Amino acid sequence: MYILGISCYYHDAAAALLHQGHLVAAADEERFSRIKHDPGFPAQAIRFCLDRAGITPQDLDYVVFYEKPLLKFERILLSVLDGVPRTARLFQEAMATWFSEKLWIKSHLVERLGVPARRILFVEHHLSHAASAFFTSPFQEAAILTIDGVGEWTTTALGRATADWGSGGRNQILLDREIRFPHSLGLLYSAFTAWLGFRVNNGEYKVMGMAPYGEPRYLERVEKLIRVAEDGSFALDMDYFSYHRSTTETFSRRFVDLFGEPRDPRQEFITDRTHPHGGGVDRATRERNQYYADVAASIQRLTEETILRMVRHLHETTGLENLCMAGGVALNSVANGRIVREGPFRRVYIQPAAGDAGGALGAALYAWHVLLGRPRAFVMDHAYWGADYTPQEVEAFLREMGLPYRELCDDRLLDELVDDLTSGRVIGWYQGRFEWGPRALGNRSILADPRREEMKAIVNAKIKFREPFRPFAPAVLEECAGHFYETPGLDENHLARYMLMVSPVRADQAHRVPATTHMGTARLQTVRREWNPRYYELIRRFGQATGVPVILNTSFNLRGEPIVNTPRNAFHTFVSSDIDVLVLGNFVVRKRDMGGRWQPVFQGPVGE
Repeated sequence: MYILGISCYYHDAAAALLHQGHLVAAADEERFSRIKHDPGFPAQAIRFCLDRAGITPQDLDYVVFYEKPLLKFERILLSVLDGVPRTARLFQEAMATWFSEKLWIKSHLVERLGVPARRILFVEHHLSHAASAFFTSPFQEAAILTIDGVGEWTTTALGRATADWGSGGRNQILLDREIRFPHSLGLLYSAFTAWLGFRVNNGEYKVMGMAPYGEPRYLERVEKLIRVAEDGSFALDMDYFSYHRSTTETFSRRFVDLFGEPRDPRQEFITDRTHPHGGGVDRATRERNQYYADVAASIQRLTEETILRMVRHLHETTGLENLCMAGGVALNSVANGRIVREGPFRRVYIQPAAGDAGGALGAALYAWHVLLGRPRAFVMDHAYWGADYTPQEVEAFLREMGLPYRELCDDRLLDELVDDLTSGRVIGWYQGRFEWGPRALGNRSILADPRREEMKAIVNAKIKFREPFRPFAPAVLEECAGHFYETPGLDENHLARYMLMVSPVRADQAHRVPATTHMGTARLQTVRREWNPRYYELIRRFGQATGVPVILNTSFNLRGEPIVNTPRNAFHTFVSSDIDVLVLGNFVVRKRDMGGRWQPVFQGPVGE
C-alpha cells in the first residue's frame, strides 16, 4: 500500500511517500523550485517521490493532507469578524486567497493527481505534527508536545501516544490539552523576529544566533506581553500584536512604545561582543545593536523557560520517560538543549523536518497507523530521504560544462580532502540523497577546518554572504562528542544526530574548535558510521591528522537560496562563492584548475 502525504499553501510545501508504512522518499518543494520556503503545490516533490518508488499517481491508495482547511477557514473568518472594522483589509485579502485556492484543496488534489476523491484524507495540523515525531521515533509510548505559530485553531498541544509494534496493541495519539489562537508562543517569537529586522517564518533562527551576544536584561519587559502559569500554559496581551488582524504586520504601536523602533534590517549587526575592536562603527551604533541583542536574549530566555514549564508539567501528568516534540518551535535548538539537560524526560525525540514540511510525513503516518490501524515497523534513523544523482549523471553534467575534473576512489579522495581542510581550503561536499529538513547533515554541506578561527568570518563573508554573527555547526564523530561537548549521553542522543540541539562546549576544548564555537556553545551534529560512512570516514581521517575529530559543517547554499539539490545547483554555488573545492560524489573540481574561465557572476537564487 502506498500513501502520499502533502503539505502546502502556507509555507514549506513538501511531500512524503510511504510504502507499507516505511518511508520511501520525502522532500521540500523548495529544493526543486529553488524558491526559499516555497508554499505552492509541491508538484515536483510529489513527482520525485513517485519516481523514487517507480509508481504513478494511480498506484496511490491514499493521499493525505496535513490539516483540515475548513477548520482553518473557520478560524480566519471568525478572527476577521471579531476585529471589524480594523480587519476589513485582512478580510479582502483572506477571502481572495481562500476562495481562489485554499478552500478547494480536495478538488485540486483530484485534478492534479488524478486520484478519486474517496482516496483523499485530511488530518488535523497538530495531529500531523505529533505523528511526524512519534511514528518515526523508536518509542512504544511517549508524551507529546507540539508548538508552532498556528494550525487550524491550535498553537500548542500536549498529550501522549502509544504504538502497536505487532503485539496486538493499539496506535493512538491523544492530544488532550491545547492552547488556541491568537495565543501563540510561535507567533510571539515571530513578532520579535520581525521587530529585530528579520523575515517571519525565515529568520527565527537568526534571533537564536543573535541572542548569545546579549543578556536577558529585558525579560521583565517581555513578560508584559505574556502571562505564563506554572504548568506552562500562557495567554498573550493582544494589545501588543497585530498578526491577528493583518497579513503583513505582526506587532502593534504599543509594542514599539515598549521596545523602541524596530531594527533596520539594512544595518550590519556590530557590537563590542561581535567585533571587540569596534568594527568600524561608532559607539552609539554598537550600543544600539547591543540593545537589540539583549532583547533577542530576553525573548529567547522566555521561550525556553515557558517550554521547560510545559515539559515538566507533561512529565508530571503522564509519568512517561520519553518525549516527542514537533512544530516549528521544536526547531529552537537552544531550548531543545536545555530540555535534554534540565528536563525530566529520559529520552527526547524530534524528527528533522519538525516544521510544516514534516506535516506531510506525519499526515501519511497518521493515516497508516491510526486511521488504518497498521502496526509500527519503521524508525527514522537518518535524514537522507531526498533525491540523488548517479555517477553517470554527474559526469555528463561535468562534460557538458567542459569542466576540468578528476574521478578518485574513496581512499584517495578522502586523504586529498583532509589535506585541503588542514591547508585552509573550503569544500563543497555533495553526495547521495539530499537531507529531509532544514539542516545539512553531510550530503549537501560546505566543510572547513574548525580549528581556524578565521574560518567563521571567511565562510560567512565570502561564501555564505550572510550576517557575521551567524554560527556554524560542528560535525563530530558520535563516540567522541562527549569529549568536546558537555551534554551527557551524546552517543545516544537523537537530537544531536539531526543538529537539533545546542550544547555548551567544554571549556578546555573550546580553543581547539573556535570556528564552530558560538559564545561558548555549539549546535552540533553527531555522526555514526552506519548512517553516512563516507562523511564519517572524512571526519575520522581529519581527526587522525589533527587530533580533532570535528569539522565545520554548514548548508551548501548561498544566502537567500535553498540548499542545493542537483549537480548544476552545486556548481552554481561553487562558482558564485569562494569555495575552493567541489566534490560531487567521487568527482573533484578545483578552482585552481579552472584557469579563471568561470567567474562568480551568478547572483540570487538559481535553478536548473
